Amino acid sequence: MTKNSRAANACKISVLLLFSSILLGCNFAPSYQQPQDVVAATVPDATPAPALAPAVLAAAQADALQWLADDRLRHTVALALHNNRDLRIAADNVAKARAQYGIARADQLPSIAAQLQGQRSRSSADVSNSTRLVNEQVSASIGFASYEVDLWGRIRNLNAAAWQQFLQVQENRRGVEIALIAEVANAWLTLAADQERLALAQQTLDTREQSYALMRRMFQLGATSGLALAQNLGTVETARGDVAQYTAQLARSRNALQLLVGAALAAEALPPAGWLQAPAQAVWPALPQALPSSVLLARPDVQAAEHALIAQHAHIGAARAAFFPTISLTASTGSSSTALDALFTGASRTWNFAPAVHLPIFSGGRLRAGLQVAQANQRIALAQYEKTVQTAFREVADVLADRDQWGARLGAQNGVVHTAQKVQALSEARFDAGADDFLTVLDARRSLYAAQQMQISLQLAEQQNRITLWKVLGGQALPAE
Repeated sequence: MTKNSRAANACKISVLLLFSSILLGCNFAPSYQQPQDVVAATVPDATPAPALAPAVLAAAQADALQWLADDRLRHTVALALHNNRDLRIAADNVAKARAQYGIARADQLPSIAAQLQGQRSRSSADVSNSTRLVNEQVSASIGFASYEVDLWGRIRNLNAAAWQQFLQVQENRRGVEIALIAEVANAWLTLAADQERLALAQQTLDTREQSYALMRRMFQLGATSGLALAQNLGTVETARGDVAQYTAQLARSRNALQLLVGAALAAEALPPAGWLQAPAQAVWPALPQALPSSVLLARPDVQAAEHALIAQHAHIGAARAAFFPTISLTASTGSSSTALDALFTGASRTWNFAPAVHLPIFSGGRLRAGLQVAQANQRIALAQYEKTVQTAFREVADVLADRDQWGARLGAQNGVVHTAQKVQALSEARFDAGADDFLTVLDARRSLYAAQQMQISLQLAEQQNRITLWKVLGGQALPAE
């Protein structure tokens, strides 16, 4: 090849590369804008918080689990985050999505490979002189094959879609983590409530056994009837049955918590006796007086839905780019010789450059149908995003509606328990004085026991409402007023 021909080829390649660099800026994906209609229609500018206390949540400067006010609960949640199998699966899904994004990103670069090849062959015998010829060929080359010049942004859009899918999986993992924390906290609180229920049932059994022993002595002395003694024995057996029931229930609650944690729980990680009865006890402090609606958009499910929507925009760009010509390049350079010692001499050098242009002319409507599929998927993703935002607002509004009434409900139930205690004391005094029969005492005892059990259930539900509120707010620290 002469110098002039090599210069001409170099000039053609330079022009092609310049033209390609100009067209690399082309992108047929529609520009993405965050949907605002659904946010404005369903989410007010500020979500009112219940005015329970003037204190505000100052968790922004604290560690990730500092919003859990109890050290034992914080330790239990930390164990679950380390051992839970569902969270491990979610983390592995993130690693898988990251690797898939790496595959998509690699398509933007040419794949360069080196090859060393040797060949030795023998021809058939020559009829004239009966000789056999042995041919040898050795070659070494380096180059790339079928590298697509991304003129219309098809590969870039596929890469952008893979990135958004990776971010979506990451948000899904964060959602699994938040759900796990809430589930562990609720299981821990349920265990605390079951301990309270069992303690109350055991205390009630002890009291009723003492009362039965006293009444049996009175019956032996003729101071009371056999009917009253039998009725008193019935209350003892009922309390004994409740102790057995709550013992089994406590064991089931401990097993459920250990399953979530993924490991055996030490005694110091379990809730102490009387934890729910402490008036100042809370797993999460009070809220600010107002919550900005923007906190809902940071929920992991909302973020995941938005990443899915952005990915569908990129898929539309890739589908549109498929209508345009595709330019692929194949090039290699190396040496080829019949002798290994002459492989890298100047005379053995070889090169190959083979660009190819693929222009779609007729595909039976496949390309147009592919674009329509991408556009339909984008509309589906938009509707799913809007529904996710609406669901988030509804969940927060429901929890806040309950949150605003918990103070009144707990105060009313405390009053019920206090009144039932007075009624029981008065009924027992009237029975001892002979003014009432024992049925009045039985009714008073049942009422007090039921009121105390309801009080434990309400205390549990109030604490779980705090956990649910943290969960529906996306597990994020809220700004202080």
